[in-house]
Formats: sequence, structure tokens, C-alpha cells
Amino acid sequence: MTSNLQAYRGSLLHFLADPAFSDNAHDWHEDGLLIVEDGKVKAAGGYERLHATLPPGAVVHDYSGKLLMPGFIDTHLHYPQTDMIASPSEGLLPWLETYTFPSERQFEDSKHAANVADFFLDELLRCGTTTAMVYCTVHPQSVDAFFATSERRGLRMVAGKVMMDRNCPDFLRDTAESSARDTEALIQRWHKRGRSLYAITPRFAPTSTEEQLHLAGELARAYPDTFIQTHVSENEAECAWVRELFPNSRSYIDVYDSYGMMRPRAMYGHCIWLDERDRQRMVETQSAAAICPTSNLFLGSGLFDFERADQAGVLLSLATDVGGGTSFSMLQTMNEAYKVARLKGSYLPALRMFYLATLGAARSMQLEGTIGNFSAGAEADFIVIDPQATPLLQRRTARSGSLEELLFALALLGDDRAIAATYAAGQQVHARETT
Repeated sequence: MTSNLQAYRGSLLHFLADPAFSDNAHDWHEDGLLIVEDGKVKAAGGYERLHATLPPGAVVHDYSGKLLMPGFIDTHLHYPQTDMIASPSEGLLPWLETYTFPSERQFEDSKHAANVADFFLDELLRCGTTTAMVYCTVHPQSVDAFFATSERRGLRMVAGKVMMDRNCPDFLRDTAESSARDTEALIQRWHKRGRSLYAITPRFAPTSTEEQLHLAGELARAYPDTFIQTHVSENEAECAWVRELFPNSRSYIDVYDSYGMMRPRAMYGHCIWLDERDRQRMVETQSAAAICPTSNLFLGSGLFDFERADQAGVLLSLATDVGGGTSFSMLQTMNEAYKVARLKGSYLPALRMFYLATLGAARSMQLEGTIGNFSAGAEADFIVIDPQATPLLQRRTARSGSLEELLFALALLGDDRAIAATYAAGQQVHARETT
């Protein structure tokens, strides 16, 4: 045995397909084994079968009684908003003016940006999130600080400099030309360097001139394997504002479409107030939706329509949207997503929620086979979930009669305390403190 091979025993779950559309969507082993070599998955399956394949003397890390899963993937959040999470406001636009923009101003200071990035990544890992799509600020140094911090930890992260040249404070305003120039330099510096990936990031249509959106679209065409991330159709007041600013566009998402920003690896946050043609374009272009239930409830933005999105076949994922979102925990995000679905008249099984936070997100990002499940050769980003993390969880999960019941209890009752350990590329990057 070489030191590069590690084995982990516990109940094992990962996904092969979307449970909403497949009867053979998950792989579950109550007594399972995950074998990792050189930071990648070598094999995953039943303990009895795979244990016999280990070389003599191999050490097996025993997580019996706990659940091994791929790490969670959060497809929309803002690291500069960490310190202003849970700030009161009457709605999205006044919240931006009162709290968000003043907080983001501080990221002109590289030391401040690095300090926040450290804490932000600690929180993600404590909550079991191993990959995220992250908004930085307009300052290029905020991107450098974030990627430098995630690179030291060996994390698979996607991030980008916000592009914003109007309808914002002067202290956060760039120009169309400077934003494109800075973005291209950051792409060349960070995209595909180690485990870092770059996202072209116009904040949202109202804060970009047509010239800036045009240049963002040109960058998207010039660098087709980069990501695109922005906001769309979050609340009705915002949608009305977009209609005033872009009277020639059919819809809010059509603004982005007209500048060539709907394509694979494009992630659109919120997507609440879409119509059928909008959803059709998302499917045609393989653009994806990041569903942000805690943020949408907190800001009163609206309820995502899972039923219509599924009918159209839109690529879906879950996201915390910190700091509009009120928790870094994807388990808490599942909790709120379930309630949003019920309020819209549909139902989200627990298996579907865990899929959306793992393989569903990887598919939305066009990263299936790299992250999101335990297929051979995938990067070994995984978490250890403890069903006995709290007295209530322990009591409820002891009475679970099925995998669905177990997962449902974890989603509705779990939080960061349920994450016993987090691994990135086969290395432990978080271990829950025990007393």
C-alpha cells in the first residue's frame, strides 16, 4: 500500500441521475467503502466486495454509523457579504444600498479581502460545501485574495470580479473597458490554475450599460470554457426596472441572451419570474438556474416554481445566496427549498434535494465526472454526515424506516453540526470539534 491510497467505511450515497426523472437515480450502500487514490475516487460501493480489493495492511478510516456523500455544491453566493448577513431591510434594492454596497467597498483592501475569504471558506467547509460559485467585488484584488485562499486549501472553486458600471455608488463603479480588461487578466491568471475556475460576472443587468454587457458577451465567446454568473428575475420591482432600462428586450433573461451570455456554464441566480419562453431558452442554451430559497424568503422576492422548471427541463441546482441568504448550510437551504415547493403546490423528496446539491449542481455547471458523485476518476471531494449530531436528530433518525426518511430528517433538522468531516481532493479540510 502506498500513502496515496486511503479507504473510508460508512453508509455510502451518491447519485447517478435525477430522481425526478429516473427510477435508478442513486447508489446506496448501508455498509459502504470509498477508496481514494491521489486525490481522486478509485472505487465506491459495498464494503464486503471492495474491502477484498484493498492491498494487505491497508488502513480503513471507520465512519460506521455515519453517511459518506459527495461534498455539497453551492452555485450562487457572495463572499463579500459575509459580514452583513442577516441585515434588516424592506426589500432587495434598499438592502443593496444600505448594506451591500458599503460592505463591498472595504474589499479595495487586499488584507480585508483575504481575512473575509478565510472565514468564508471556513464556514463553507464547516457546512460540508466543497465547491461554490462565488461573486467577488468590482475590485480585482478581491478575486486574487479569494483564489489565493482557496488555492492554499486545494479547493475546487469558481469565482469572478463583479462588472458594474452604472446604477451603483461611485466608489464601486468600474467602466465597460476597465471591467473587460480586468476580467480578461483575471481569466488568464486564475482560470484552470490548479482547481480554480473563472466566472465572467456582470452583477445584474441594471448595473451594466449595454456596452459592458456587449464586452461581457465577447469575453464569453472568446473564453468558452469559463463560467458566466449573474442574477435574473429575482423580484418584481427589479423586473420592472429592467423593462424600463431595456425596452427593446422581450424579457429580463432576453437581455443576457441578446449579448451572447446564455450558453453552457452560464448560471443564473433566482429565476423566479420567468415565463415559458424564458425557460425554453434556458434549455436550448444549456443555461442553468441557481435556486436560492433562503434569500428569496428573506427578501420577500417570490417562490421558485419547481414544477414548471421541471416540465421545461431546466438544469437546476440549489444555492445559499449568502448574504441575502441566511445560512451557509446546504442542509438548511434544502429545508427552505422544501417549504418553497410546498407553497407553490409541488413536492420535493429528500433524494431530489440531495441530488440538486451534488450531482445536479455538477451537471448544471457542466462538471459531471469532475465533481458531484463517486464515479471512478472524479475528484475526491466528500463529506461525512452524522445522523446523531444533535439529540433531536439522533432521536428522529433512529426511527427512520427508509433512506428517504433518513435524508428528509437530515434536510429538515440538520445544519453545520451534522457535518462530522469534510474532505477536498482526498485531504481532510474540516473536522467537527468534539467535546
